[in-house]
Amino acid sequence: MVSAFFLFCGCVDQASVGVVEKWGRFLRLAEPGLHFFNPFAGECVASVLSTRVQSLDVRVETKTKDNVFVQLICTIQYRVVKEHADDAFYELQNPQQQIQAYVFDVVRALVPRINLDDLFEQKSDVAKAVLLELEKVMGDYGYSIEHILMIDIIPDAAVRRAMNDINAAQRLQLASVYKGEAEKVLLVKKAEAEAEAKYLSGVGIAKQRQAITDGLRENILNFSHSVSGTSAKEVMDLIMVTQYFDTIKELADGSKNTTVFIPHGPGHVKDISEQIRNGMMEASSSNL
Repeated sequence: MVSAFFLFCGCVDQASVGVVEKWGRFLRLAEPGLHFFNPFAGECVASVLSTRVQSLDVRVETKTKDNVFVQLICTIQYRVVKEHADDAFYELQNPQQQIQAYVFDVVRALVPRINLDDLFEQKSDVAKAVLLELEKVMGDYGYSIEHILMIDIIPDAAVRRAMNDINAAQRLQLASVYKGEAEKVLLVKKAEAEAEAKYLSGVGIAKQRQAITDGLRENILNFSHSVSGTSAKEVMDLIMVTQYFDTIKELADGSKNTTVFIPHGPGHVKDISEQIRNGMMEASSSNL
């Protein structure tokens, strides 16, 4: 639009800066808003640069210290410094390509000094080194590097499979150790329980025998006092015979039991080994 003074007006958007030239020479920077230009004096807007944060993804292929080829994906967030927009416009023809070249240079100089396993832990150090180098270089061209993000590290497919196999083997080994420890605890607890059970069983048997002994002694004393002229041995033999017949009765009542009777004397007159031998001899002779 032409005014009475032969002036043209133009508008620069928010978050942008205009580069104004006069007869092809840099004149000034145009802030966001309305501006008037005199085309008859050679004034014009050469370019409008955005001051917003821009993102550039760079994929770098290199190798590690242990000779494993990996691909690193970096995201560089940068912006044009408004006060130095003229440097950003006149000094660099392709800023993205310049940033990419410096990322390649720094990464391929640093990563070959690091092993693959350490690279996953030190990726922030790699990103910091790239940031320092880009800030030092791109600042002279009117660009500000905001952030460097190392978003992914991609080893070769065969290397990834090998790493997964190693991880799986380590986890299986750890699981075996835990399983062995659990079985050990179970065995120890089982042994402790058996020992405690045997101890309590022994205590019960001891108390049972003590009670039987006390009962026998009381019976012998009562019988001796009740029947005059009887000795303690006779009373003991009578009690043993009574217990013997009670045992025979219990064995006979058990329908599922298979019982073999061997000739013996309830008074324990003969030795038990001699009684067994005699019983076997009698059985052999009866078969003849």
